[in-house]
Amino acid sequence: MSAQLALFRNSVPRRPWCTDDLVSGLVIRDSERALGMRYIQHNHPNSKLRMVYDIDRPTSPEEIEHDLNMPPPNLFVQNPKNGHAHAHYTLIVPVHFNENSSLKAIRYAAAVDCAFSIALRADPGYAGLICKNPLHKDWRTVSCNPMPYSLGELSEYVDLRAYQDRRKHLPEIGLGRNCTLFVKTSKWAYRERLKWATREQWHEAVLNFAMHQNDFDMPLPISEVKAIAKSVAKWTWKNITASGLSQIQSERGKRSGKSRAAKSLFKRQRALELLSEGMTQKVVAERMGVSERQVRNWKSTV
Repeated sequence: MSAQLALFRNSVPRRPWCTDDLVSGLVIRDSERALGMRYIQHNHPNSKLRMVYDIDRPTSPEEIEHDLNMPPPNLFVQNPKNGHAHAHYTLIVPVHFNENSSLKAIRYAAAVDCAFSIALRADPGYAGLICKNPLHKDWRTVSCNPMPYSLGELSEYVDLRAYQDRRKHLPEIGLGRNCTLFVKTSKWAYRERLKWATREQWHEAVLNFAMHQNDFDMPLPISEVKAIAKSVAKWTWKNITASGLSQIQSERGKRSGKSRAAKSLFKRQRALELLSEGMTQKVVAERMGVSERQVRNWKSTV
């Protein structure tokens, strides 16, 4: 058994969704029994170790790597009857959707995931809850790359510029839906938290909001909606109190001030370098986006 297959066996959820027949529906079973079924849940609800893409056409690892110029998947799981396949990319560090998650990190991961889905020409309607079980005899499984990927490595194969504007929601593909739901729920919870008096009422309110926001063309599985709502409700209940809110705002102000100071220091150092290379104060000011007076002040401190 390859390293990636062993990792798959050892990291599926303890009680995953699974089935032998998609028409008859999904059931929850313990992992040992589920690993004997044709389809199985491959990620935990609030933790994404694998990015899986449903390529709904005859394909091969060679097409992915040489024709599409994409990295070889860690696992390639194919239906031998029609050539359709699931391509698995295993991450070194899973993407988490919990109370300690960074919205910036989540959006970055989701952008990579969306870009990969488009580049691989994968099915955008794939729900992502279950995959072809790579350990099942009905599928042709190829272990293409034994080493997991970092998001940084994967991002080198796609163009993320279309997803850099954080004011815009990501496409409703893969982690794009998770990211959008997490952001919407977090922003709503941040505003509304102090209107609720008990923990139970608050958790129910957050879940209701998240459920109503799960109106994508291909909605997220209920288990993932519940996991996102639970993590958001838990964090906001603990931190968004009258005193806690003031502390958060104060810390954000300090971080913002440090960021502005760092940018100013960089501009000053770069301006002095350009002046030492013989560039005029006027040109330096235009390059650095500051006034000539600012450049003179920087020069006078040397």
